[in-house]
Amino acid sequence: MNNLKISAKEQPLFAIMEIVQRHQAEQGPAIPILQDIQSAFGYVSPQMLERASEFSGIPVSELYSIVTFYAQFRMEPIGENLIQVCHGTACHLAGAEKITESLQFETKASAGGTSPDGKFSLEKVACLGCCSLAPVITLNEETNGRLTPDKIKKIVKETRKLSAKNAEAMGVCTDA
Repeated sequence: MNNLKISAKEQPLFAIMEIVQRHQAEQGPAIPILQDIQSAFGYVSPQMLERASEFSGIPVSELYSIVTFYAQFRMEPIGENLIQVCHGTACHLAGAEKITESLQFETKASAGGTSPDGKFSLEKVACLGCCSLAPVITLNEETNGRLTPDKIKKIVKETRKLSAKNAEAMGVCTDA
C-alpha cells in the first residue's frame, strides 16, 4: 500500500484508476474502492468521487451517498494530528463533553473539523472500547485515558512541540 500512497500523491488520476481496476471483478465494489481511495489520499473529495464513477461506472450519487452515510469516510483532508474523542456511555458519564470542549479550546478545531493551522482534526466517535479508562481519546491512534481538562492542555502542548520538532528535523519552516 505504501507504493500506492506515493503514486497517489504524484499521479492521483492514475492511482484512482488503479484502485478501481483492482476491485472491478468484485461484487459490490463501491465500499472497497472508496476505502482504498481514502487510504491512498487520506480523504475522498468530490473530484475523486467523479473519477471513481467515471472509471467504475458506479453513479456519483451512489458513491456520494456511501461516503456521506458511513462515518469512516472523510470528504476533506485531516490535520497533521487526528484526535478522536469517545462519546460512548461510560465516557459520556465521565465527562466526554468537557474533554471535547477542552480540546476545541486548546486546538482551535471544532468537533468534526480541523484547526486553522492544520495541526489538529477533532472527531467525536461512538465508542473506542476502553470504557475502564473513561473519558478516553485517541491521538494518532494512541489511547489516552482518565482525562481531565488539565491533562488535555498538557497533551496538546506536547503534541505541538513534537510536531514542531519533527518539522524542524525535516527542514520544514513552521510558525509554531
